[in-house]
Amino acid sequence: MDFKDEVRQLGTRTAKMIPQIQTEEATKNALIMPFIRLLGFDVFDPFEVNPEFIADIGIKKGEKVDYAIMKDGEPIIIIECKHHLEKLDPHNSQLFRYFHVTKAKFSLLTNGLNYRFYTDLNDPNKMDDKPFFEFNIAEIKDAQIEELKKFHKSYFDIENISNTASDLKFTNELKALITSELRDPSTVFVKHFASQVYQGKLTEKILAQFTELVKRSSNQVLNDAITDRLKMALGKEEANSNETEVKSTAEPVMATETGIVTTEEEIEGYFVVKSILREVVDPKRIVHRDALSYFAILLDDNNRKTICRLYLGNKKYLAVLDENKKEVKYEINSIDDLYQHSGVLTDIINRLEKK
Repeated sequence: MDFKDEVRQLGTRTAKMIPQIQTEEATKNALIMPFIRLLGFDVFDPFEVNPEFIADIGIKKGEKVDYAIMKDGEPIIIIECKHHLEKLDPHNSQLFRYFHVTKAKFSLLTNGLNYRFYTDLNDPNKMDDKPFFEFNIAEIKDAQIEELKKFHKSYFDIENISNTASDLKFTNELKALITSELRDPSTVFVKHFASQVYQGKLTEKILAQFTELVKRSSNQVLNDAITDRLKMALGKEEANSNETEVKSTAEPVMATETGIVTTEEEIEGYFVVKSILREVVDPKRIVHRDALSYFAILLDDNNRKTICRLYLGNKKYLAVLDENKKEVKYEINSIDDLYQHSGVLTDIINRLEKK
């Protein structure tokens, strides 16, 4: 199993175990120690992982940080752990004090679910207020796994991580800022674009109009980009399908006899649903089955695990089954409208997984 698979496995395991974990000590044992081991460090070797590492602060003696990852007798990463239900924001000041009195170059604040890595980009030997790298282990993305890999014992290089930490920090801050502006455009953001297309005076009324236009335009640009990527993926799948058809003609004949025709729009809808749910379930588990009256999307290729049905005739609908197996329909104008029902689809997955 490669590193990416191990991280994904830990993320899935963490999400399942959290409801059973009641204390901070249990959080450490069940979630955080496996994470440290995932990075290649022996949690039972005090020369590698030193628990309750002493970090005396001035006249205060006996101050301890939960773990210190060691190299050549000195800490290289100090780790402060909290209960998985605790918010991390109030605790970075505690880690700040520990960082100042140790020789560690990096510090980690975690509750077993959320992980925040800090260093000293702004002032040497003084921990930054904001992390340069953070993620949720249950929702970690491929790009974040690649960054996390740099902290693995086999690849750990202080200079290499330090060189990329600055870019990571500013990239994350820019992404958060852009996301915020796209979701709720500020006056400055709206003015920047409005002034380039509107020649008149930007009155309060005009700015209100352009605020909605900027929000709508941003969503359309994002949806178009996603659709283009889905079409590329669709093209690859069709190419693979054509190759399969050359090898065997049995499936097309069956499709002809039953009268079922799978359209490009239905396949596009399938890819959109996979895109929406990829953060909560392995996309490989999501499959489709076409029927005469609707296009079904299933979990684990199981008819009893219906995620949704797509009706893509003159009137288009997304349909889901409630707990009583009764069909609930949502009218949509286009495939892109499926994104507006991502919460509904996520709830269905959660319900199916509980069963």
